[in-house]
Amino acid sequence: MEDFFFARSLMALSLAFHIVFAVMGIGMPLLMAMAEGKYLRTKEPVYLDLAKRWARGTAILFAVGAVSGTVLSFELGLLWPDFMAVAGGVIGMPFSLEGFAFFTEAIFLGIYLYAWDRMPPLAHWLSGVVVAVSGALSGVFVITANAWMNAPVGFDLVDGVITNVDPVAAMMNPAALQQIIHMILASYVAVGFAVSAVHAFFLRKDRTSTFHRYAFGLALLMAMVSIPLELVSGDRIAKMTAVLQPPKFAAMEAHYHTESGAPLVIGGLPDDAEMETRYALEIPYGLSFLAHGDVGAEVTGLDAYPRDEWPNVTIVHWAFDIMVGCGMMMFVLALWTGWKWARTRRLPDDPRLLLALIAAGPLGFIAIEAGWIVTEVGRQPWIIWGVLRTEDAVTPVSGLAAPFIAFTVLYVFLSVVLVFLLKRQFLETHSGNHRS
Repeated sequence: MEDFFFARSLMALSLAFHIVFAVMGIGMPLLMAMAEGKYLRTKEPVYLDLAKRWARGTAILFAVGAVSGTVLSFELGLLWPDFMAVAGGVIGMPFSLEGFAFFTEAIFLGIYLYAWDRMPPLAHWLSGVVVAVSGALSGVFVITANAWMNAPVGFDLVDGVITNVDPVAAMMNPAALQQIIHMILASYVAVGFAVSAVHAFFLRKDRTSTFHRYAFGLALLMAMVSIPLELVSGDRIAKMTAVLQPPKFAAMEAHYHTESGAPLVIGGLPDDAEMETRYALEIPYGLSFLAHGDVGAEVTGLDAYPRDEWPNVTIVHWAFDIMVGCGMMMFVLALWTGWKWARTRRLPDDPRLLLALIAAGPLGFIAIEAGWIVTEVGRQPWIIWGVLRTEDAVTPVSGLAAPFIAFTVLYVFLSVVLVFLLKRQFLETHSGNHRS
């Protein structure tokens, strides 16, 4: 049991660390390509400077992300051999395609970094676009495999043996599209708010810096466009979860009893023994409407399932509320920014708004980590929903405390190196060009 705990803890630690770089690998190349595209259209040198600096930052994040991603691929095989034995033949295709997208991203990122003056400007910009597209595709294929773990299709299970495998049907599983849209948008939201926060910080110190103003504008544009779409996507994926994984949905909402006209439960302290959530804010009929678009619809509660098939309700419910809370705060900031822009028709520089955007910098990443907890903890006790329990997939090898400690040290070391490099790359940068 101790080894099972350390196996799950090591996997959770690795995923929590790697997901930050996966998200940056999706968002930063798009900003990089947007900056060079603006330079090609306007010929303003500040955009070229911006593209080069963001490209160097992308390279640093890509290198660390490649290390943590490699560790994850080893862990899948070493910690969860039975999972790979069952799933490998079904979802091997998206993992293979993810490898192809990764190598494409690496090759074109190298071209982008070292061919500024060695190829036509348009061709160079297109190489940056390829980096942005292949970075997003890497995420698409990994999310496809994860979605299959939540909605496994494309095979027949006969006496515990996988037969009649259809890998294309597995990739097109019912959860794939909604999870892909939600995660890709989340990446753009998180990177957009984080980068705009960095440049808002410098703008508060120096309003004349065109470098930080243009960088702030591009990052804010990406965040403002993505956040309303992300909220729509969140509603769609919640409705999908209510149908495909009702116990996970019930845990997200701390909904213990099956009932019609169910209230939406916000916050509170879930109590599995008493099957109630104390001190919560309840919105009458809210959950029925959220799940089925009908205030009188019946919502399945946790009481419809055996206790040994419940996920950890407290963790899932609180992670879900944190994710939604972060998303709503960013949406309010987007409305505030849009209102300011509509009044002045220029990039907002209200000190209060800049301060709020600085404070909101980490919200996108907090929401992503919380959302990933909802997805992974909410699926428990299954590693493949309804097919294979997590405890049945863990390696029989003992002594997993040692690799858990070793990898924790590795991640701390990588974090320190990363913060040092990014601090030199971004936080110690001078403001560059100024307005006259």
